Parts: sequence; structure tokens; C-alpha cells
Amino acid sequence: MTRHKLPAALGLALAWVAVGLASSVAAAHGSLGAADGSVAVFDTGRPSAVPLAGRAVAGRDGWTRLAQDQTSHEFGGDAVLSNGRLSVVFRLRGPGAELYSHGGEGPTLRAVLAPTIGAARARSASIAVAENAATQAAVDVAFRSPDGARAVLRFELQIGQIFVKTQPRAGFESLHVEAPCRFAIMPDFFADDLAVDAAELPLGMAELPSENFLLHLVGRGEAIVASVWDQREEDVEVAVADSPEGKTIRASRIPYGADGGIYVAVLEGPAIWHARDVTPSDADRVIALDWKAPFAAQWRVDWRQDDGLTDSWEMLLEQPDGTYVKPDWFGQSADYGTDDWMQGGRKRWTTVLGYFEYPCWIDRRGRGFFQPLKQPGNFAGPALIYPLDRVVATPLAQFTVVDLMRATLGVGPCRYVLDVEGQQKQSAGIPTCDARTILNAIYGKRQQKQRRAEVERTLDDVLAFMRHIRARIEDYRRFGRETIAYLEAEKRARPELAGFLDEMESVARRIDAAVAARRDGIHTPEHATRLVDEFRATLLGDEGPDALSRCKRLTEGFVEIGGNQDEVVGECRVAVRILRQKAALAMAADPRTAEVAKELRRRTQVMLRNPTSYEAPRH
Repeated sequence: MTRHKLPAALGLALAWVAVGLASSVAAAHGSLGAADGSVAVFDTGRPSAVPLAGRAVAGRDGWTRLAQDQTSHEFGGDAVLSNGRLSVVFRLRGPGAELYSHGGEGPTLRAVLAPTIGAARARSASIAVAENAATQAAVDVAFRSPDGARAVLRFELQIGQIFVKTQPRAGFESLHVEAPCRFAIMPDFFADDLAVDAAELPLGMAELPSENFLLHLVGRGEAIVASVWDQREEDVEVAVADSPEGKTIRASRIPYGADGGIYVAVLEGPAIWHARDVTPSDADRVIALDWKAPFAAQWRVDWRQDDGLTDSWEMLLEQPDGTYVKPDWFGQSADYGTDDWMQGGRKRWTTVLGYFEYPCWIDRRGRGFFQPLKQPGNFAGPALIYPLDRVVATPLAQFTVVDLMRATLGVGPCRYVLDVEGQQKQSAGIPTCDARTILNAIYGKRQQKQRRAEVERTLDDVLAFMRHIRARIEDYRRFGRETIAYLEAEKRARPELAGFLDEMESVARRIDAAVAARRDGIHTPEHATRLVDEFRATLLGDEGPDALSRCKRLTEGFVEIGGNQDEVVGECRVAVRILRQKAALAMAADPRTAEVAKELRRRTQVMLRNPTSYEAPRH
């Protein structure tokens, strides 16, 4: 298997975004914070019994800014940290930190960060300044629960950043991020996002896998409250409640874990996210969205399918000359390893889907468009758009989800969490259709003697390709068998979960079913080797009258194997993606499934690493 290293430029870009972005843009936002753009600590002068109005945060009437390096201070009012992009307000006896973002409409309360002590909600009892520098400030807030238990949480704000870091100093187990919304997303970088619609969740608490980040899509498209954390020991919960608008995800509860920290950010701006309901009748119809990309980025669309699953796609970007490009995925082109992924316009070919018109794009004026797919599985329900990652043209001052992860976790840990190496597609040799074109052309021109070295090299390459794809198929089959054995053992140990386990097993069995359906087409590895050996033994240098016809017979045999293998490996990947997503959805519906669901998601991530190009891992 050929391993492709990431371009050196990508590593530099990761470091540049994580280290340089915040300091570079700080001055541009200074007018919203301290006059010099630095981080500031304020005392409002008098405590407020209710959250501050945005105009009060903007005006700061009667507020006193603490001198830099001053940490000894007894607050007469509420404490505020501000860096011009965010303000964090700590009200004495308040439920937690109140997080305001500074957008075009002025400071707006976006979330309340409410720590818990045990199962109880706590209220602030005292506030102490831990650090007060121009580039970074922090406060330690002591909270007390109704039964008198006391714990301390540190809140830290850095220059130019859009996140506040929280870290328990003593006594805290989790953080409630109160940011009411209908939709929440757990981005998935190996398969499809877990897009959660409050309308489909039971009231109370729903459990989600702990996978380092969660997005609350708040408001009507103007803000995303994003949480990032560095520990994955316990699951995340979301609280679902009724509201006048219907069911709402009121808050998410994120465990700190051992020595963990939780970062909460606000991505803000007009149309930073968008939702559009799609019906089966919209299939194959071009839809001009009431949405324009607010800035250049890699925008992701989470389509809801009629089976309740999510199908995640990245939007194409139309170029000034009318062509379309798909942003690279962690330094590797979307069409890497294949010549026929992208056709003229938006025409696309992948295994499983065949030929189709790419279903989501942004035109050269920034306007968004959908053309929902016909098959397989109808798109039905809300489709969600949000900025996943940067492109070259992304403005310096804009953050995307991946930017946020780099800035909070750091470049090294971010690469580990994203498993950047595991994202890279692998290839070997040349596709069978390309080998057919090369060999048939040589023999058609009767050049087989003078081009004998090229013929032999092509035979080596096409055999390497067939063996590479077949090995990947066998990896999938092994995964399927091992997963079924695991689920069978769980059935014996957990008979109360039989329904869930049966459903997961039926998905895992789709792998062997895909192989069985094309067994005659993929033949055996030995058959592929025999075809190549026959070509070498009977056709190398042969210029007889029937050489071309015999060449075509054998190259058609190559293509039969290759085409069927490509379809099988694509279908196997689809099955694993479905298994991964269904496991997470089962957790949300029934917390009893959490242990098995997490193990299935761990296994599926391992299996989905380093795909072949023909699995179409990114559509």
C-alpha cells in the first residue's frame, strides 16, 4: 500500500492558523474591546440580578477596568472578561458565566456556561482574578451548590480569540452549555455528521458519543455556539425541553474528565449557518437557496434522508470561468487517485451512486444552490449548512469549525483528534479501465514489440490495482465478521438489547451481502493473477492477426474484475458509515445502548481509515 505524506504546506498552514490568526486579527476588533485591542478585566460597579442587556455590555457605563497585572481586587459589582470579540460576564450568585459575542448588532448573549457539582446546579459565590495580562486574562469563580458543596472553575480568555477556556480547579464534574436551539451537530471527519434535531428526540436527557466537539446552531442562522473538549472519557448529554416554538435542545452537558478542559466559542455572522427543508418532490430539481455564503470557506451540507440518517457533503465552489472545484480535504485533492470523479460542470461519478449531478454548490457570486439526489435514499427533511474548514480565500478574521479545533486543542492534538493521517486516500497501480485503454491502443497500433516495456509495466500496475482493492474488500469482510461475532456475544450478555443488536448486526451483514452479490464479477485473486500471467505468456510481443482481439478479451477481463471490485468496496464503506451513524442515534434514543454504540463507533473509525480512492469517501 502506498502511503502519501501530507504536503509540508499543510503543516505550516495548521500552525499559522492556530498561532497567528488570533494575534493578527486582534487589532481589527480593538474598538469593541479595550482601546488597544488587548484582553481586559472589568468591574461593573454594582451587581445585577438579571443578565446584562447588550447595550450595557457595549456602553460599560460606570465600569472600571483593572490595570494590567492587577490581580488583587474585591469586586463591587459583576466581573467581566472582554477581548473585543467576546465578553464573559460573571454575576455574583448567578448560574454561571454569561457569554456575549460582539457582532454587527452589538454584544448579544449567546450562551450560559453553568457548571455542576455532582448532580446539582451551582451558583457563583466569589470571584478572584487569577491572571490579568494584555494577551490573556483569567478568573477563578467559586460556586456553591444548594447543599453547601463548593467548587472552583477557571475561565480564561485570550487576545483575538472567539472562545473562552474553562478548567475545573476543584470539585467540578461537567459543564452545562445553555444555548437553546433546534439543531445540534457533532461533526464527523470519517463519515457523516451526527445532526440532531430536537423535534426527533425524547423529552429529558439524550445521550451522545463524546467525540471532542458539539455545535449548537442558535438563532436564525446568525451564530453557532461550539464546544470543544480534550477528554473523551464520558458521554455528552443534551437536555430536550418543550418551548413555544416546539421541542428545543436547551443545553448540553459535557464532562470534564481527568484534568480536562472545555472550550466554548461563538462563530457569528449573518448566514453563518442555514437550514432548508427538502422534500422527496425536490429530487433532481435545482433550488436557489435563500442563502448566500457570507465568506469563502469549505461549507458542509448535512442532508437528512428519509430513513432518518444524515448524508454529509461539501459544497462545490464555482470558479470565475464557470468550472467547479471541491476544496481539498486536509491537503489532499477530492479527485485524488481518479480521472473520472469530476466531469464537465457538476457531473460526477462514484461507485454506488454512478453518474449524477453534484447536489450542492456555491456559484461565483456566492449564492447557494441545491439539486437533491434521486437515489439512493431520498433527501427528506432539514438540510443544514455550516463552515467546516478554511480555503485559500477565507478571510483572516473568520473562523471555521476546524480553525476552532486547531486554536483550542493545538496543532498536534488537533491532528490526532482529526486523525489527519487516517484521512488520506490510498492507491496502488492503475485502474483497470486505464490499463485497458493503454494496452488496447498499443496492440491496435501494432506497437507491442517496441513498447514491450510499457506493456509489462502496465500489467504490473493493473495487477497491483486489483490486488489493492481486493485486499481492502477482505479488510471489510474481516471487520464485518468480527463485528457480528462481537454483537452475538453482546446478545448473550445483554438480552434486553436484542432489538438494537439485531439492527446493528443486519447492517454489518450488508458487507458480506455486497460481496456475495458480485462474487462472479470480482472472481478470485488467483483468477486476476492468471489473466495477467496469460497476457504475459501469450501476447507479449505477439503481432499476429488475432493479437488485438485476444488483448481485448483479456483487458475486458481486467475491467470486469476492477469494475465489480470498485462497486463492492464502495458498498462496504456505505455499510460501515451507516453502522457508525446508527450506533450514535441509538444512544440518543436509549442510553442503555451507549457502551455497545461507543465500541461500534471506535471499530468503524478504525475501519474507515486510509480508504482507497474508489470508495468515494468524500463523495
